[in-house]
Amino acid sequence: METLRKLTACGGGSGDESNIRKLIAEEVEPYADEVYTDALGSLIVHKRGMGKKIMLAAHMDEIGLMATFMDENGFIRFAPVGGVDAFSTLHQRVRFSNGTIGVVGYEESMTEMKELKLSRMYIDIGAPSREAAEKAVHIGDIAVFEGELRQAGNRVVSKALDNRIGVYVLIDVLRQISAIPYDLYFVFTSQEEVGLRGARGAAFDISPDFGIAVDVTDTGDTPECPKMAVKLGGGAAIKVKDGSVIASPIVRSALEKTARKNGIPYQSEILERGGTDAGAIHLTRGGVPTGAVSVPCRYIHTPCEMVDIDDVNAVIKLLLAFLQKEYL
Repeated sequence: METLRKLTACGGGSGDESNIRKLIAEEVEPYADEVYTDALGSLIVHKRGMGKKIMLAAHMDEIGLMATFMDENGFIRFAPVGGVDAFSTLHQRVRFSNGTIGVVGYEESMTEMKELKLSRMYIDIGAPSREAAEKAVHIGDIAVFEGELRQAGNRVVSKALDNRIGVYVLIDVLRQISAIPYDLYFVFTSQEEVGLRGARGAAFDISPDFGIAVDVTDTGDTPECPKMAVKLGGGAAIKVKDGSVIASPIVRSALEKTARKNGIPYQSEILERGGTDAGAIHLTRGGVPTGAVSVPCRYIHTPCEMVDIDDVNAVIKLLLAFLQKEYL
């Protein structure tokens, strides 16, 4: 868990991934044949092989709040970076890249909470004036949620498990993998939360034969939530479709066959809204057969995202089994 703790503690809002990229590079360098950063800021780790070219993608960015204006009393107005929910953001601690800590508040003139909107909220960094605030934060700086990783039984709770848990999975696969029949590219993508941007550029450059995205997915196992056949503790979630992609039948079938053959628990994922890097990869050049494996996660895009350790291990085992035998 120490690697995951470091990954989640490190900030990296979309477009501001330099710190998390540096940390990941340090973790993967001993196991890679080549490590480089592309023009959009994605970190690409090449594990050379003689077979078909496979791109595995896990986005390293997280949602955040971008400073847009500072008033005369030092309060900072902000714009969302990615899918930020007003109610999940209210009264949370946030941290800018330089370490400045703030608290999110709201205009007290509101008479009902249904009026709560991000445009009526602000970040309080404790500055007594605009001049003091400007010394700590600049317009365009991005803050991310604070939320230390905690373990509750077999469950892990933290901010940024979307998608540092996917990053953790790929790092662990890279550490363990040995004989491989493929030419592998592990891509830690930038700017996924604002439109799958990093994956699009990386996939165009790599031009893979197949693609697999590793991300989180929602669950249908909390009280009175929307119905969805995914639950914590149910195993790896093999994607059927989401709002950005219908998974390649070839890749999906190969992943399911791998899971059954190796006794790895899995569940079928249909996410009605949202998407992953698979949505960008599969549309690259003339098209790339692409699938995805997800870690079930509760409370996505909050400072208290939750995953099950057994599900994480199932995703790792599935990818290791899949990549070390020629299923495609």
